[in-house]
Amino acid sequence: MFCTPIRRMATAARKPLKKSLKIGLIPADGIGKEVIPAARMVLQTLGPDLPKLEFVDLLAGWEVFTRTGSALPEETIHALRECDGALFGAVSSPSRRVTGYSSPIVALRKELDLYANIRPVISVSDFPEDKPAVDLVVVRENTECLYVKQEELTHTEHGKEARATRLITERASRRIGKMAFEIALGRPRKQVTIIHKANVLSVTDGLFRETIRQIPAESKGRYDSVKVEEQIVDSAVYRLFREAQIYDVMVAPNLYGDIISDGAAALVGSLGLVPSINAGDNFVMGEPVHGSAPDIEGKNIANPIAAIRSAALMIRHLGYTDGADRIDLAVEQVIREGDALTPDLGGISTTGDVFEAVLKKL
Repeated sequence: MFCTPIRRMATAARKPLKKSLKIGLIPADGIGKEVIPAARMVLQTLGPDLPKLEFVDLLAGWEVFTRTGSALPEETIHALRECDGALFGAVSSPSRRVTGYSSPIVALRKELDLYANIRPVISVSDFPEDKPAVDLVVVRENTECLYVKQEELTHTEHGKEARATRLITERASRRIGKMAFEIALGRPRKQVTIIHKANVLSVTDGLFRETIRQIPAESKGRYDSVKVEEQIVDSAVYRLFREAQIYDVMVAPNLYGDIISDGAAALVGSLGLVPSINAGDNFVMGEPVHGSAPDIEGKNIANPIAAIRSAALMIRHLGYTDGADRIDLAVEQVIREGDALTPDLGGISTTGDVFEAVLKKL
């Protein structure tokens, strides 16, 4: 009843393998500057499982904005268009409104049309032969919903009034739905659960739900083996914490997918374990699910596993499955043995201790 681990998760159709790979590295803010170098070192350790690697160090984030007035320099966007893939660390976007600032990761997703945020959430069983208690994938639409950032503040006789535009299109819903179905095809349970709130938001979530439900009928039989379920988002969160094993592939609009996947991380121990990729038809960017964690920045206790797993997801999406398998197996062994765990997992190890343990397993 459980699904396959991250290392055998299908994503999209792969291009032919290359003789060299150019990878953009964007540590950005906070602990991103600590975990992305760890992921880079792990990739370099794979040797013949990857072609010749070229890394390009790039800038983005709140700190860059405070120095230059731009959170996402044009040079970074241009350089990424010349890369085969990228790794993004974390960004310290302020909670208050700052004139001229916009989240660079949200902007990158739009600039590179990375319409799918794919977040596998998997626990590590006590014994290698046992199935994981949690094994699901959240497929989050990455370009629309409330993240289009069309907001306005007006003044009325009763005080301030804030409004935000929520955008859901048939095109974006269809392509994120197809991505979810493609992932489900590569997993034993072959189940897609549509997450929505169409009982209240009948127009926007209604369009998302209806578009994805129509995909099997339009696929000429390709998805006949995939079971389609649906769940109201608040009920989905409740059931996620009560019976996570009922889920296989969850597909959701941008905001719901963001919240669900962060919540699901609690089921496997820490945000520091959960990876993701931002994927489009022509580019892929790995990104750990955790934030910039300014409270632990510079203390050498940030968990690098989410970033390392994100690197594995990135190269898997590019077609280098052997290298990705090696990384995932090494990470699982380190977690299972429990000798090198950072404080978020109840351990006392440093960031360096953990990635050194992974390197030894490799």
